[in-house]
Amino acid sequence: MSDNGELLVFVEQREGVINPVSYELLGKGIELAEKKRCALTAVLLGNRAENHARELIFHGAEKVYLFDHPLFNDCDLLNYKHNVVRLVKEVQPDILLLGATYWGRSLGSRVAAALGTGLTADCTGLEIDKHGNLVQIRPAFSGNVLAHIKTRTRPQMATVRYKVMPRAVRDTDRKGEIIRKAVEIVPSLLSFVHHKKSADVNLADAEILVSGGSGLKKADDYSLLSELAEVLGAALGSSRPPVDNGWIGREHQVGFSGTTVNPKVYIACGISGSPQHLAGMRSSQTIIAINTDPSAPIFRVADYGIVGDLYEVIPKLMKKIKEYRYEHG
Repeated sequence: MSDNGELLVFVEQREGVINPVSYELLGKGIELAEKKRCALTAVLLGNRAENHARELIFHGAEKVYLFDHPLFNDCDLLNYKHNVVRLVKEVQPDILLLGATYWGRSLGSRVAAALGTGLTADCTGLEIDKHGNLVQIRPAFSGNVLAHIKTRTRPQMATVRYKVMPRAVRDTDRKGEIIRKAVEIVPSLLSFVHHKKSADVNLADAEILVSGGSGLKKADDYSLLSELAEVLGAALGSSRPPVDNGWIGREHQVGFSGTTVNPKVYIACGISGSPQHLAGMRSSQTIIAINTDPSAPIFRVADYGIVGDLYEVIPKLMKKIKEYRYEHG
């Protein structure tokens, strides 16, 4: 270890469950910290979370900064940001990594702004150059090139996509230190009721995904897609235009500027298939597209294409699914 600062990993947890991307960040962190000859540390905000802190040590963290408070059961973004910023100013890590989840993106941008540092979003690769700088690698121009980015400000911050790096191997022989930090609570000026609901959205792990696009006529029409998703046990996604219209939360967005997904079945309803959207879902195992335009780009990647009005096709599709389940138990 040298005086090169720490490599700090923000560990995302929700209702006492660690997001798997955090273990992937620790796995990559072990490699980067060894090359940089610095300490690999983690910050965890939770409630009665000492057992989770110990797990982080088993997965490679040399030190875990633990903020333990009942407030952190909830998605209080303002207080998460406040306490993470306090810690960063105190320990001055050289690198700070977060998962490129909906929560990680929201928190990371706020922390970076408060610290006056740069942030590279949605990285798919990380390296250390010969000078000890973090090289942040991410797709650019709809995934056609890989950009290699370095930031001059400190800490060097990046959010990293889920399922692009190996998970840290658990080793119960690893030793480390759990450092309890004092929690500061600041008044929350926003209502987090909507965010509490949206925190349950996990597009990256969905096996079946139903997404809507510009073919929808109004926000209320997502109820039709929600019904199909419920019938299939699927998650609900969206292309960018409905999100920009405010019809559905950004946590549902699939694509280059949203979440990259790889479900077993992806059903695109009224989605034309822009390059940005295709970049986030084209690796799905089976793609089913419903669109009135037979020349829509989505059909070029679809395994099954239905040229038709989603308002007519989806009810018929749900009827057939329900009939099949009734007949086959």
